[in-house]
Amino acid sequence: MLAPVAVPAPSFTAVLFGLSGCLVDFGAQVRTLRSRDGQSFDSHDATPFSHPTPGAMVALRSLKQQGIPCAWIDEYPAAITEQLASPLAGLVHPTPSPNNHWPAPDACWQALMSLNVAQLDGCVLVSGDPRLLTAGLNAGLWTVGLASCGPLCGLSPAHWDALSDLERERLRGRATLELYATGAHSVIDHLADLESCLADISLRRMKAEKP
Repeated sequence: MLAPVAVPAPSFTAVLFGLSGCLVDFGAQVRTLRSRDGQSFDSHDATPFSHPTPGAMVALRSLKQQGIPCAWIDEYPAAITEQLASPLAGLVHPTPSPNNHWPAPDACWQALMSLNVAQLDGCVLVSGDPRLLTAGLNAGLWTVGLASCGPLCGLSPAHWDALSDLERERLRGRATLELYATGAHSVIDHLADLESCLADISLRRMKAEKP
């Protein structure tokens, strides 16, 4: 009797990320600049919010090594996103802000076109923002929600670390429920958990599950 032949897991076509509250800017704190001192949003210094979130750089380097194209998406003006994305240069493709805002799917399709992706099959969007996740769902993508580092918890790294374990778990649990209610296919804490999440989605695709 012949041994069963192992079927390789399907590879991913592309992975899209939110920028603020996903790859950088833990807690999506850059949004607080809108309410400060009446200055134009574009004129603010966003570099204090440009620190990569936990696992972001490792995830991007891993995807690059696998030859999986990646792009980030955001709604902020270019003057802000250029500052936020500066630590990610060479690892992920930038996508200009679309004309139609989330939850319209245009931003996701625009990002995929900028990567020269020819099919939606195997494309994934990762974000902590329910509106962007809805855009990904509207575009026909697999979606992964981020519970702790996005706008639903909305805390700076210092404030997050200052919480007790119970307080963090309460906020994380509430965000997780809201992201699943949005329709996210999976929810993880932050990008340090992305590799195992993508492996799970690969298994679901092997079983012919569709987003």
